[in-house]
Amino acid sequence: MRFLVVGAGAIGGGVGGLLHAAGIDVTLVARGAHLAALRDDGLRLRVGHEAERVLAVPVVGTPAEAAITDDTVVLLAVKSQQTAAALADLVPHLLPATPVVSLQNGVSNERTLLRHVEHVQAVTVMMPSSHLEPGRVRLHSAGRPGLLDVGRYPTGVDDTTRRVAADLTAAGFESLPRPDVMAWKHRKLLTNLGNAVNAACPPGEDADALVGLLHAEADDVLAAAGIEVVSEAADTERRGELLRPLVDRDGVGSSTWQSVRRGTGDVEVDHLNGEIVLLGRLHGVPTPANELVRRTLHDVVRRGAPPQTVPAAGLLDELDAQSART
Repeated sequence: MRFLVVGAGAIGGGVGGLLHAAGIDVTLVARGAHLAALRDDGLRLRVGHEAERVLAVPVVGTPAEAAITDDTVVLLAVKSQQTAAALADLVPHLLPATPVVSLQNGVSNERTLLRHVEHVQAVTVMMPSSHLEPGRVRLHSAGRPGLLDVGRYPTGVDDTTRRVAADLTAAGFESLPRPDVMAWKHRKLLTNLGNAVNAACPPGEDADALVGLLHAEADDVLAAAGIEVVSEAADTERRGELLRPLVDRDGVGSSTWQSVRRGTGDVEVDHLNGEIVLLGRLHGVPTPANELVRRTLHDVVRRGAPPQTVPAAGLLDELDAQSART
């Protein structure tokens, strides 16, 4: 099995780097300054307490430059808001049977992929990592570098599922084939709802209270939609101590925080909090907190503001005012 990793940031770069280090055939697809750094100096990868190592992972600028063969599996590791553009570049070069694996947060990517690709796999990504400068990726777990369970979309397990999980395990990750992978990804979606608050607001009690409102709305929405979600207890048991302790995590926020910090100009909030807003509108469940956080973060990005500059207290006051008006 040969892997083409589309998106070589914190997740794609970390997974691709460790697959390469394990002797598995990998090519990264990167762009801009990151592509130039990877070509000139290699991937500078640090995992847990280990010293930084430089890995000469093959890298190209577009999928058109890669050799996609019968044994190629695509790992799609771009942010959710970049999926459509990545597919436009990728699909013309795929073979009919090429599997595409969504190595992404959120639950909307797999459905999008299935419109264009017959064989889609989903991964529940639990991988504390960061990518803040070109050519460098940091994996913060001193336990396993990541927990990456895999399942066929929409349900089931097949030979590709098992082979991908086996290769991820060989690279040092914790990875199990899961027929109900989307139930696990919906639990991860709940975890990721706080990313926008982490990116927009300073930490503190008000921010925690705001995240609590996001979760409460999401619980109601997913129940109304009849969507299967694994329990918080099952998720906690699955994680166990596999990703602990975290190393050099202070001062590094969520993946959404990193997008704002790097000034990428876009964030994946529409596919996280926006997913809850969408489901709420479809099923008649109000989601004012998730909608306010979604709009607030887009405003932060439009203004080019630094992360964590919007007081959460002001957002809570706005939600109270909205409630009073209704």
